[in-house]
Amino acid sequence: MVLVTAAALAVALAVAVAVFALTQPSADSAGPLPLVPVPAPESGAPGCTTLLGAVPAELTSNGASLKVRELATPAPPATVAWGTDDPLVLRCGLNRPPELTPTAALRLVNGVQWLQVPGEGASTWYVVDREVYAALTVPDSAGTGPLQQISDTVAAKLPARALRFS
Repeated sequence: MVLVTAAALAVALAVAVAVFALTQPSADSAGPLPLVPVPAPESGAPGCTTLLGAVPAELTSNGASLKVRELATPAPPATVAWGTDDPLVLRCGLNRPPELTPTAALRLVNGVQWLQVPGEGASTWYVVDREVYAALTVPDSAGTGPLQQISDTVAAKLPARALRFS
């Protein structure tokens, strides 16, 4: 009987610890988001300043509200992120994506042409028809809301221009 009681207490303790761990915010989401810098030679361009100054403080993804996230120092230039667990990241002033070719499949979202580059667990969507290249990395679990909201901002703040393939 003592052995059964001890086993039951051990199981109860394990369940309590698991429930506690699942209900606490993760350590990763508590502090600033560290991001790896990527080449962004046009990050100081007026188009990036205009775009980043106009992005929404919150994005809606699958009904959830994602707030702008603080970036760890040193933060990559012309970069903003939203959300905690699987953040969305917008970078501006990037080089032309090598996947942008005359035969690349582009998607028009709210008046903005995007090039999707799938990745592991996320896709990066490049704005390809404006004065600067910007990229929105979106987890596969996110809905289409963030892409639509950023498209609205891009369309409102940056005039369209012809695609550049070189």
